[in-house]
Amino acid sequence: MGSDANATLTKKGHSCVRLEKAGRTLVIDPGGFSEPDAALGADALLVTHEHADHFDELRLRAAMEDNPAAEIWTLRSVAEQISGAFPGRVHTVGEGDTFEAAGFEVEVHGQLHAVIHPDIPRITNVGYVVDGTVFHPGDALTVPARPVHTLLLPMHAPWNKFSEVLDYVRAVAPEQVYDIHDGLLNDNGLGVLGRMLGEGGPGTGGAVHTHLPPGESVVPGR
Repeated sequence: MGSDANATLTKKGHSCVRLEKAGRTLVIDPGGFSEPDAALGADALLVTHEHADHFDELRLRAAMEDNPAAEIWTLRSVAEQISGAFPGRVHTVGEGDTFEAAGFEVEVHGQLHAVIHPDIPRITNVGYVVDGTVFHPGDALTVPARPVHTLLLPMHAPWNKFSEVLDYVRAVAPEQVYDIHDGLLNDNGLGVLGRMLGEGGPGTGGAVHTHLPPGESVVPGR
């Protein structure tokens, strides 16, 4: 990754990932579909938006209590729900902000959740570029105004379809794609979508697509 090629990314359930380098851990979106201990041991936590599959207050509280030095960076709608319990340790961010969390350089991109249906009001959503290399968009198809090596791709949701997913990969133009937001897919769905994003599909513009099962780790950029 940008400042440390030895950083490791571990896929957790659904949209949660853990990034580790130099003995410190950053966790993104430990929600209700991720493992109960997905956030434990974190030095820093990032949350993209308030939906329960990305923001689980009990998981965040457990991590914050487990590590009294841990801090959270998130958008206002989430910060308002948890900042009172951890004064001074919850930071509100928005598009264009940059900050350091647990030794990682983080940029904030995006403003709104993808449209689920016109009758459902849109909520806010932000994505995070970590160390200039890995982009987690949350629940949006935000194209960051900068190149990224590794895209964490929302594979399946009530707000997307395959043509949008493929066009999003092409628009971001990463070198590597790893699935997130896959907690509603069974093996059949993963297989079909994986083929469509691989050699059996219309082409990702050169990005290499890989599905990581929960618990598997990789070193982005290698």
